[in-house]
Amino acid sequence: MAGCAEPRLETFPNPNPKRDYLIRHVAPEFTSRCPLTGQPDFGTVTVEYVPDRVCVELKSLKFYLQAFRDQGIFYEAVTNRILDDLVRALRPRWIRVETDWNPRGGLRSRVTAEYQKRRRGR
Repeated sequence: MAGCAEPRLETFPNPNPKRDYLIRHVAPEFTSRCPLTGQPDFGTVTVEYVPDRVCVELKSLKFYLQAFRDQGIFYEAVTNRILDDLVRALRPRWIRVETDWNPRGGLRSRVTAEYQKRRRGR
């Protein structure tokens, strides 16, 4: 994004860090662009994670996801970039990012990427 700073993923302290619990965020209006045709791609991004020390702040997640609106990027690349950025910001115990894309040309695609924190002693 020329002239604009990349949206930053903000966090807040996990209110219950001793317990494993699942957080699920669903963004049903995700948009990016096909890097070959420039046409918009529409889909749903689902982020599920077990937090460790911090949780993602929702407004920052919304702005982060909206920043992909004009980026030319393949489904696989955007899914893995979202996962990598969330892992870097949150250092969760476990996280999965799934992108479910609206049909285009008779095909529907779903891409899933996952990360699990290594436990000490493994």
